[in-house]
Amino acid sequence: MNTRKLIGLIAVFGILACNSDDDDNNTDSCDQLTVISSKQYVSEPDHNLTISSLKINENCLKISFGSSGCSGDTWELKLIDSEEILETNPPQRNLRLSLKNEELCNAVITKELSFNILGLKVDGNKVLLNIKNSDDQILYEY
Repeated sequence: MNTRKLIGLIAVFGILACNSDDDDNNTDSCDQLTVISSKQYVSEPDHNLTISSLKINENCLKISFGSSGCSGDTWELKLIDSEEILETNPPQRNLRLSLKNEELCNAVITKELSFNILGLKVDGNKVLLNIKNSDDQILYEY
């Protein structure tokens, strides 16, 4: 094979490799993964927090929330799915934001975290996510 053909093949494979990143599966932009566990849905800490907003950006669910504390640096947070799929139209999943907060200060700390929700997809192209702590729901379309 001559050098010109080899360089051409390398260029084609390089372009294909660069274009193979599928934005729909890009999870690098989310802060954490969503836990799918009926056991953890029930057993993980449930310290008081207030969810102020929910927003989906691609496959990340952004949750803005607040709780009392000193800085929020020691908080342990998980978004947990109950593993239950409600057969409605559209289907629904139940989730809750678990907070372990052992800070004993009276300041109100607000934060925003995003969670990878790619694993919550069901058959079809959308699922309604019921967020227990917020008494709200958000439609995830994919």
